[in-house]
Amino acid sequence: MKIVADDKIPFLKGILEPYANVIYLPGKDITRNIVKDADALIIRTRTKCTEEFLSGTSLKFIGTATIGFDHIDTQFCGRNNIFWTNAPGCNSSSVQQYVIAALLKTAQEYGFSLKDKTLGIIGVGNVGSKVERFGKLMGMNVLLNDPPRARKEGRKDFVNLSDLLRASDIVTLHVPLNVVGRDSTYHMFDEKRLAKIKKGALLLNTSRGEVIETNALKKALSEGWLKGAVIDVWENEPDIDTGLLSLVNTATPHIAGYSTDGKANGTSKIVNSLCEFFKLPLKDWYPPDVPAPSSPVITIECAGKTDEDIIREAVFHSYDISIDDSDLRSDPSMFEKLRGDYSIRREFPAYSIKLVSGTDHVSGILKSMGFKIL
Repeated sequence: MKIVADDKIPFLKGILEPYANVIYLPGKDITRNIVKDADALIIRTRTKCTEEFLSGTSLKFIGTATIGFDHIDTQFCGRNNIFWTNAPGCNSSSVQQYVIAALLKTAQEYGFSLKDKTLGIIGVGNVGSKVERFGKLMGMNVLLNDPPRARKEGRKDFVNLSDLLRASDIVTLHVPLNVVGRDSTYHMFDEKRLAKIKKGALLLNTSRGEVIETNALKKALSEGWLKGAVIDVWENEPDIDTGLLSLVNTATPHIAGYSTDGKANGTSKIVNSLCEFFKLPLKDWYPPDVPAPSSPVITIECAGKTDEDIIREAVFHSYDISIDDSDLRSDPSMFEKLRGDYSIRREFPAYSIKLVSGTDHVSGILKSMGFKIL
């Protein structure tokens, strides 16, 4: 049995070798010729499984250790008996951590409190739901837009997109990339749509770069219609628009979902799916060697600090988003290397917090976010 795997998928090496010949390559170097006689393919978003790529191969299984699967021609797979799977929700807590850090960083930069601000969440799946919970914990007014869910559930707490854009101080995008169809999101935010956002609002995108039309966003920022933006995903990655890079508040190289926990979850999901598909004798596998954070205990002196200050200190200890921002700005050509060599980032539950003179209220918020309270 032959398996071709992206060499940047963590915790994978050595796991499947007892059962198969495993070839590891950079995602961009995985070609049709290499997979032609392979039984299985384990990838990330960098490997585009188009009809041309898949046609004539012996592939029976494709697993992408990512939430998104727009890089796989799923219709071709269906017609040709190629089983495919992704890892939905695997890194949703990682993206939540990123968005929380971005919100707290931006609020600090502009000198406002998140409390009582209106947060518009577009796409309320695994990630959007977690961002919603944080917004409510912080006392924000949260508006939700998710047409597929609204049609299915008929929930009254969903609002239409125009109303959300008009009312929100901060808009955050958590949608899949759908190029066609009723719920198409390709260039969902073009010049016309961006003009409907409340003047002076902030825009966050951790979904897919193609959801926002780059030139339209540059115009909205340069003309001051938007106060600022946080961009983790870009059109034409890894060749990103440096003009846009210079205009946004926070710029990162598509790493919102790159926590060590999220990677471990994604690899686990794909390994277990592959083993079930091929009936390999490996069940409920999870990486045994997920590294602990370098300083897992956070002591915070709370006297004279607001709840938001305390939460910001805890979050920034777990993840300093400004480092990722600085790394990308210093050399945008290193986009892929920054992703491939991304450092250990553990999520909130890997940390314990000791609050000195803290209140039960802020302790409760931190606990609800996933931190352990000592």
